[in-house]
Amino acid sequence: MLMIMTPRIEVAERPGVGLDGAVRPSEDVVVVLPHAVVLLDGATSFDPDLPSGGWYASRLAGELAGRLAGYPDTDLADLLAAAIKAVARDHDLVPGRSPSSTAALLRWSDTEVEGLVLADSPIVVFTAEGPSVLADTRIGTMPRGAGYRDRLSSGAGYGENHLVALRKAVQTTSSRRNVEGGFWVAEADPDAAHHAVRATWPRAEVLSVLMASDGVTCGVDTYGVFPNWLAVHDLVTTKGPEAVLDVVRAAELSDPDGKRWPRPKPHDDQALVVLDFE
Repeated sequence: MLMIMTPRIEVAERPGVGLDGAVRPSEDVVVVLPHAVVLLDGATSFDPDLPSGGWYASRLAGELAGRLAGYPDTDLADLLAAAIKAVARDHDLVPGRSPSSTAALLRWSDTEVEGLVLADSPIVVFTAEGPSVLADTRIGTMPRGAGYRDRLSSGAGYGENHLVALRKAVQTTSSRRNVEGGFWVAEADPDAAHHAVRATWPRAEVLSVLMASDGVTCGVDTYGVFPNWLAVHDLVTTKGPEAVLDVVRAAELSDPDGKRWPRPKPHDDQALVVLDFE
Protein backbone atom coordinates (compact mmCIF):
# COMPACT_ATOMS: atom_id res chain seq x y z
CA MET A 1 0.00 0.00 0.00
CA LEU A 2 1.25 3.47 -0.92
CA MET A 3 1.51 5.78 2.11
CA ILE A 4 1.10 9.47 1.28
CA MET A 5 2.96 11.62 3.76
CA THR A 6 1.79 14.84 5.37
CA PRO A 7 3.21 17.81 3.45
CA ARG A 8 6.02 19.88 4.88
CA ILE A 9 4.66 23.38 5.55
CA GLU A 10 6.51 26.70 5.88
CA VAL A 11 4.92 30.06 6.62
CA ALA A 12 6.48 33.49 6.06
CA GLU A 13 4.67 36.60 7.30
CA ARG A 14 5.54 40.28 7.55
CA PRO A 15 3.42 43.30 8.52
CA GLY A 16 3.03 46.24 6.22
CA VAL A 17 1.95 49.72 7.25
CA GLY A 18 -1.37 51.34 8.03
CA LEU A 19 -3.03 54.10 6.03
CA ASP A 20 -1.03 56.60 8.08
CA GLY A 21 2.22 54.95 6.99
CA ALA A 22 3.01 53.65 10.49
CA VAL A 23 3.83 50.00 11.15
CA ARG A 24 0.96 48.12 12.80
CA PRO A 25 0.09 44.43 13.33
CA SER A 26 -0.52 42.43 10.17
CA GLU A 27 -4.13 41.90 9.12
CA ASP A 28 -3.20 38.66 7.33
CA VAL A 29 -4.00 35.48 9.26
CA VAL A 30 -2.65 31.98 8.59
CA VAL A 31 -3.87 28.82 10.36
CA VAL A 32 -2.16 25.46 9.80
CA LEU A 33 -4.13 22.31 10.67
CA PRO A 34 -3.20 18.63 10.25
CA HIS A 35 -5.10 18.37 6.95
CA ALA A 36 -5.81 21.97 5.95
CA VAL A 37 -4.43 25.50 5.75
CA VAL A 38 -6.41 28.73 6.02
CA LEU A 39 -5.08 32.05 4.72
CA LEU A 40 -7.13 35.21 5.26
CA ASP A 41 -6.32 38.81 4.33
CA GLY A 42 -8.39 41.29 6.32
CA ALA A 43 -9.35 44.41 4.38
CA THR A 44 -8.05 47.68 5.79
CA SER A 45 -11.00 49.66 7.15
CA PHE A 46 -11.64 53.35 6.54
CA ASP A 47 -14.48 53.51 9.08
CA PRO A 48 -13.28 54.15 12.65
CA ASP A 49 -16.64 52.92 13.96
CA LEU A 50 -16.04 49.42 12.56
CA PRO A 51 -13.62 46.74 13.78
CA SER A 52 -10.53 46.29 11.63
CA GLY A 53 -10.13 43.77 8.86
CA GLY A 54 -7.53 42.00 10.98
CA TRP A 55 -10.02 41.71 13.85
CA TYR A 56 -12.51 40.12 11.49
CA ALA A 57 -9.97 37.80 9.86
CA SER A 58 -8.82 36.52 13.26
CA ARG A 59 -12.36 35.64 14.33
CA LEU A 60 -13.24 34.07 11.00
CA ALA A 61 -10.03 32.01 11.16
CA GLY A 62 -11.03 30.67 14.57
CA GLU A 63 -14.45 29.63 13.32
CA LEU A 64 -12.95 28.00 10.25
CA ALA A 65 -10.30 26.12 12.21
CA GLY A 66 -12.89 24.56 14.49
CA ARG A 67 -15.11 23.53 11.62
CA LEU A 68 -12.31 22.14 9.45
CA ALA A 69 -11.11 20.04 12.39
CA GLY A 70 -14.54 18.93 13.54
CA TYR A 71 -16.17 18.33 10.15
CA PRO A 72 -13.36 17.14 7.88
CA ASP A 73 -15.68 15.86 5.15
CA THR A 74 -18.07 18.82 4.93
CA ASP A 75 -18.06 20.87 1.74
CA LEU A 76 -15.58 23.75 1.97
CA ALA A 77 -18.08 26.39 0.85
CA ASP A 78 -20.57 25.18 3.45
CA LEU A 79 -17.89 25.40 6.14
CA LEU A 80 -16.96 28.92 5.09
CA ALA A 81 -20.62 29.99 4.98
CA ALA A 82 -21.19 28.63 8.48
CA ALA A 83 -18.09 30.42 9.78
CA ILE A 84 -19.17 33.75 8.23
CA LYS A 85 -22.64 33.32 9.71
CA ALA A 86 -21.24 32.58 13.17
CA VAL A 87 -18.97 35.65 13.22
CA ALA A 88 -21.78 37.90 11.99
CA ARG A 89 -24.20 36.50 14.58
CA ASP A 90 -21.83 36.66 17.51
CA HIS A 91 -20.73 40.23 16.81
CA ASP A 92 -23.93 41.74 15.35
CA LEU A 93 -22.38 42.39 11.95
CA VAL A 94 -24.62 43.70 9.18
CA PRO A 95 -24.06 42.96 5.46
CA GLY A 96 -22.78 46.00 3.66
CA ARG A 97 -21.47 47.63 6.83
CA SER A 98 -18.98 45.18 8.27
CA PRO A 99 -15.28 44.43 8.11
CA SER A 100 -14.27 41.88 5.49
CA SER A 101 -11.55 39.48 4.45
CA THR A 102 -10.37 37.36 1.57
CA ALA A 103 -10.40 33.59 2.13
CA ALA A 104 -8.14 30.86 0.77
CA LEU A 105 -8.74 27.33 2.02
CA LEU A 106 -6.66 24.27 1.14
CA ARG A 107 -7.59 20.80 2.37
CA TRP A 108 -6.12 17.41 1.50
CA SER A 109 -6.84 13.73 2.01
CA ASP A 110 -5.08 10.59 0.84
CA THR A 111 -6.75 10.93 -2.57
CA GLU A 112 -7.24 14.61 -3.37
CA VAL A 113 -6.31 18.21 -2.69
CA GLU A 114 -9.12 20.78 -2.58
CA GLY A 115 -8.82 24.53 -2.96
CA LEU A 116 -11.29 27.37 -2.40
CA VAL A 117 -10.55 31.05 -3.04
CA LEU A 118 -12.77 34.02 -2.27
CA ALA A 119 -11.35 37.40 -3.39
CA ASP A 120 -7.70 38.06 -4.14
CA SER A 121 -5.67 35.50 -2.18
CA PRO A 122 -4.76 32.84 -4.77
CA ILE A 123 -3.63 29.25 -4.43
CA VAL A 124 -0.97 27.98 -6.85
CA VAL A 125 -0.69 24.20 -7.24
CA PHE A 126 2.39 22.72 -8.89
CA THR A 127 2.21 19.38 -10.71
CA ALA A 128 4.49 17.76 -13.24
CA GLU A 129 2.60 19.77 -15.87
CA GLY A 130 3.51 23.07 -14.22
CA PRO A 131 1.63 25.60 -12.06
CA SER A 132 -2.15 25.77 -11.86
CA VAL A 133 -3.38 29.10 -10.45
CA LEU A 134 -6.68 29.10 -8.56
CA ALA A 135 -7.57 32.79 -8.42
CA ASP A 136 -10.65 34.94 -7.95
CA THR A 137 -10.02 37.90 -10.26
CA ARG A 138 -13.42 39.60 -10.04
CA ILE A 139 -12.31 42.44 -7.77
CA GLY A 140 -9.67 43.35 -10.35
CA THR A 141 -12.36 43.88 -13.01
CA MET A 142 -14.26 46.48 -10.98
CA PRO A 143 -14.21 50.05 -12.40
CA ARG A 144 -11.71 52.19 -10.52
CA GLY A 145 -11.78 55.53 -12.32
CA ALA A 146 -8.85 57.91 -12.02
CA GLY A 147 -8.53 58.94 -8.39
CA TYR A 148 -5.62 57.97 -6.23
CA ARG A 149 -3.71 55.99 -8.83
CA ASP A 150 -3.41 58.96 -11.17
CA ARG A 151 -2.34 61.15 -8.24
CA LEU A 152 0.43 58.74 -7.32
CA SER A 153 1.51 58.30 -10.94
CA SER A 154 1.92 62.07 -11.21
CA GLY A 155 4.30 62.04 -8.24
CA ALA A 156 1.88 63.50 -5.66
CA GLY A 157 2.89 60.84 -3.14
CA TYR A 158 1.22 59.64 0.03
CA GLY A 159 -0.39 61.93 2.59
CA GLU A 160 -3.76 63.42 3.52
CA ASN A 161 -4.80 64.13 -0.08
CA HIS A 162 -3.98 60.54 -0.96
CA LEU A 163 -6.26 59.32 1.81
CA VAL A 164 -9.12 61.47 0.51
CA ALA A 165 -8.73 60.06 -3.00
CA LEU A 166 -8.31 56.52 -1.72
CA ARG A 167 -11.42 56.78 0.45
CA LYS A 168 -13.49 57.76 -2.62
CA ALA A 169 -12.14 54.79 -4.56
CA VAL A 170 -12.94 52.41 -1.69
CA GLN A 171 -16.50 53.73 -1.46
CA THR A 172 -17.01 53.04 -5.16
CA THR A 173 -15.58 49.54 -4.91
CA SER A 174 -17.50 48.72 -1.72
CA SER A 175 -20.80 49.37 -3.45
CA ARG A 176 -20.04 46.36 -5.65
CA ARG A 177 -19.15 44.06 -2.76
CA ASN A 178 -21.19 40.84 -2.46
CA VAL A 179 -23.68 41.72 -5.22
CA GLU A 180 -24.33 40.07 -8.57
CA GLY A 181 -22.04 41.55 -11.19
CA GLY A 182 -19.61 42.69 -8.52
CA PHE A 183 -17.10 40.78 -6.44
CA TRP A 184 -17.47 38.48 -3.44
CA VAL A 185 -15.63 38.49 -0.14
CA ALA A 186 -16.07 37.10 3.38
CA GLU A 187 -18.07 39.66 5.35
CA ALA A 188 -21.52 39.25 6.97
CA ASP A 189 -23.39 37.49 4.16
CA PRO A 190 -22.87 33.69 4.32
CA ASP A 191 -24.02 33.31 0.70
CA ALA A 192 -20.74 34.87 -0.43
CA ALA A 193 -19.01 31.56 0.33
CA HIS A 194 -20.95 29.84 -2.44
CA HIS A 195 -19.56 32.30 -4.99
CA ALA A 196 -15.98 31.22 -4.31
CA VAL A 197 -13.69 29.83 -7.01
CA ARG A 198 -12.86 26.18 -6.47
CA ALA A 199 -10.76 23.32 -7.83
CA THR A 200 -9.70 19.78 -6.93
CA TRP A 201 -6.51 17.93 -7.86
CA PRO A 202 -5.53 14.26 -7.45
CA ARG A 203 -3.28 14.08 -4.41
CA ALA A 204 -0.74 11.87 -6.17
CA GLU A 205 -0.19 14.56 -8.84
CA VAL A 206 0.43 17.50 -6.49
CA LEU A 207 4.10 18.29 -5.90
CA SER A 208 3.80 21.55 -3.99
CA VAL A 209 1.43 24.45 -3.30
CA LEU A 210 1.83 28.17 -2.67
CA MET A 211 -0.81 30.27 -0.90
CA ALA A 212 -0.36 34.03 -0.75
CA SER A 213 -1.96 37.32 0.21
CA ASP A 214 -1.86 40.20 -2.27
CA GLY A 215 1.11 41.69 -0.44
CA VAL A 216 3.05 38.85 -2.10
CA THR A 217 1.14 38.30 -5.34
CA CYS A 218 1.82 41.91 -6.35
CA GLY A 219 5.38 40.79 -7.00
CA VAL A 220 4.04 38.71 -9.90
CA ASP A 221 0.91 40.57 -10.97
CA THR A 222 1.90 44.23 -10.53
CA TYR A 223 5.61 44.80 -9.99
CA GLY A 224 6.82 42.06 -12.30
CA VAL A 225 9.85 41.35 -10.13
CA PHE A 226 8.87 37.72 -10.63
CA PRO A 227 7.99 36.91 -14.26
CA ASN A 228 5.71 34.06 -13.20
CA TRP A 229 4.88 31.69 -10.34
CA LEU A 230 7.60 29.26 -11.41
CA ALA A 231 10.14 31.97 -10.57
CA VAL A 232 8.57 32.39 -7.13
CA HIS A 233 8.69 28.64 -6.61
CA ASP A 234 12.34 28.50 -7.69
CA LEU A 235 13.31 31.15 -5.13
CA VAL A 236 11.34 29.39 -2.40
CA THR A 237 13.14 26.16 -3.24
CA THR A 238 16.63 27.68 -3.20
CA LYS A 239 16.39 30.35 -0.49
CA GLY A 240 13.10 29.84 1.35
CA PRO A 241 9.84 31.82 1.52
CA GLU A 242 11.33 34.78 3.42
CA ALA A 243 13.44 35.53 0.36
CA VAL A 244 10.26 36.05 -1.68
CA LEU A 245 9.02 38.61 0.84
CA ASP A 246 12.41 40.33 0.69
CA VAL A 247 12.25 40.73 -3.10
CA VAL A 248 8.74 42.22 -3.01
CA ARG A 249 9.60 44.59 -0.17
CA ALA A 250 12.78 45.70 -1.95
CA ALA A 251 10.71 46.62 -5.02
CA GLU A 252 8.42 48.75 -2.86
CA LEU A 253 11.37 50.46 -1.17
CA SER A 254 12.62 51.42 -4.63
CA ASP A 255 9.29 53.18 -5.24
CA PRO A 256 8.52 54.87 -1.90
CA ASP A 257 6.01 57.36 -3.32
CA GLY A 258 4.03 54.86 -5.37
CA LYS A 259 4.81 56.64 -8.63
CA ARG A 260 5.94 53.58 -10.57
CA TRP A 261 3.44 51.20 -8.98
CA PRO A 262 0.45 53.17 -7.63
CA ARG A 263 -0.90 51.29 -4.62
CA PRO A 264 -3.00 52.12 -1.54
CA LYS A 265 -0.08 51.88 0.91
CA PRO A 266 3.71 51.90 0.53
CA HIS A 267 3.82 48.36 1.99
CA ASP A 268 1.02 45.83 2.35
CA ASP A 269 0.98 42.91 4.78
CA GLN A 270 2.70 39.82 3.39
CA ALA A 271 1.77 36.18 3.95
CA LEU A 272 3.14 33.21 2.03
CA VAL A 273 2.50 29.54 2.79
CA VAL A 274 4.56 26.80 1.11
CA LEU A 275 3.39 23.18 1.17
CA ASP A 276 5.77 20.50 -0.09
CA PHE A 277 3.82 17.34 -0.96
CA GLU A 278 6.74 15.38 -2.40
